[in-house]
Amino acid sequence: MLSGIKQKAIVGKDGKIELSATELPEGTVVEVIVLVEAPDEEDETTYLLKSETNKKYLLKALENVKEGNLIYVDLDEYEKSCL
Repeated sequence: MLSGIKQKAIVGKDGKIELSATELPEGTVVEVIVLVEAPDEEDETTYLLKSETNKKYLLKALENVKEGNLIYVDLDEYEKSCL
């Protein structure tokens, strides 16, 4: 019969991973599977704000929205004009 223990660990120096399983008697044979969590992905806005040029354009776009300086495009009409 198989049973499982799930716990999180942090990879230490030289790739060492330490687990503590006090419920297992010494000498118990185990099989270990390591699942690596994906790093947190930052959202698009945070990524774009890292560049001063992109930041300038994004802030200008926000200013345009606040001022009502917008251009409306009917995508159906635009698509028809491209055919």
